[in-house]
Amino acid sequence: MLKRMDPYSKLQQLHDSMEKMTKTIESLENDMLDTLKENTELKVENQLLREKLDKLTAKRGEPVAKTQSGLESLKQIYNSGYHICNMYYGSHRDPSSDCMFCLDILD
Repeated sequence: MLKRMDPYSKLQQLHDSMEKMTKTIESLENDMLDTLKENTELKVENQLLREKLDKLTAKRGEPVAKTQSGLESLKQIYNSGYHICNMYYGSHRDPSSDCMFCLDILD
């Protein structure tokens, strides 16, 4: 014969399940933000390395492919929804609002 759980036990079980799910969601959000930050850092590093390579190539007299300036790269990163300021560098920003620290760098 199946034993029925009392309503309080059911509610407690549901509550415990929700807490576990909330912790899992928070962990996933943190992992996603870390990944986005790392991606942004790698984009900036990649752009800087391309510019450095172009300078080295130009010294050797080989043809140089045009690349964006550092400021243009930062503008592109900022416009794609990431902070470029020291305080929040690489973290996702709300595209509908501006960051005064980032804008100070761009000006």
